[in-house]
Amino acid sequence: MTQQIAPYRVEAYNTAKQSENKMHDDTVARKFGFTGGLVPGVDVLAYMVHPAVSHWGRDFLERGLIEARFIKPVYDGETVDVTAEQAGEGLALAVAGGGEVRATGSASLAAFPVVPALKDFQDTPAVEKRLPVNPDSYAKDKWLGTAPRVWPEDGLAEYLGEVRETDDRYLREGLVHPGVLQRIMNKVLVDNAILGPWIHVGSRMQLLAAAGVDDELVARAKVTANYEKKGHRFVELDALVVANGTTPVAHCQHVAIYQPREVVAA
Repeated sequence: MTQQIAPYRVEAYNTAKQSENKMHDDTVARKFGFTGGLVPGVDVLAYMVHPAVSHWGRDFLERGLIEARFIKPVYDGETVDVTAEQAGEGLALAVAGGGEVRATGSASLAAFPVVPALKDFQDTPAVEKRLPVNPDSYAKDKWLGTAPRVWPEDGLAEYLGEVRETDDRYLREGLVHPGVLQRIMNKVLVDNAILGPWIHVGSRMQLLAAAGVDDELVARAKVTANYEKKGHRFVELDALVVANGTTPVAHCQHVAIYQPREVVAA
């Protein structure tokens, strides 16, 4: 028997209006058939983290699993509801607004999550000079790196405001929000090629340890797939997000359309 949990209401905010990815720009996004600039998928996933952390507390930050698929865009200023319904021992998640489902997903708590070995994920620096995206940018089996980053308390506070997070545990306990790890995953793509408009379409993230505000975080990522579907060019990443060069904090799979069909056909 499933039990409904109170919806979490968010007034969405497009944090990437000035981003290099012009899919977040109103004018460019409309050329692709959208109503306006897209709220980043990584931030929609951050909204979806909230009910899972409310349900399981800090345990979720240390060993929670979340999966999300972005079906329709969320736009700046929209009010959306994140619903979480108990399904077995986990939660079935959805983001809805204006009578439409925008994202679906699930969350669960792993009793003993599998922690990948650091040696299995190459510590690769980002390219010194980015080139316009080409067939080699995300070649299958290629290792990709990104610049390390620390989220100090002031940076974390800014992030929490951007994703409209109402849970005060992050600042109170000095913990990095899992959505930050998703931004790091996006940076893997951005730091290794000059992209045109692109779209994050789905993620899976197994948390392995709670990251702190003083931790230096970096992703070690491998391209596991690169293919064309319905005219779009997709890339899939498998990555380990590591703190301070020693501690795995999340094992992530990330899927993106790095060249929409409108760009491919141009």
